[in-house]
Amino acid sequence: MFQDATLIRHEKIHLRQQAELLIIPFYAWYGVEFLVRYIQYKNKGVAYRNISFEREAFAQEYSCDYLKNRSFFAWIKYL
Repeated sequence: MFQDATLIRHEKIHLRQQAELLIIPFYAWYGVEFLVRYIQYKNKGVAYRNISFEREAFAQEYSCDYLKNRSFFAWIKYL
């Protein structure tokens, strides 16, 4: 049950990110950033965990009130 709530919070953070970037630019940025991180780290798993969108979601997935207080474009500070 705890893992389910954490996963849902993680994905809700992604939904907010997608809404900010109007979906298609979100996925374009996500893909480009993954490629940059893959070149940087030469490891798919490490590259994925270091995408700014993922860094924000992983960092805040345990915070129940994060989305209530989250500032617009908060993912930028995870670049």
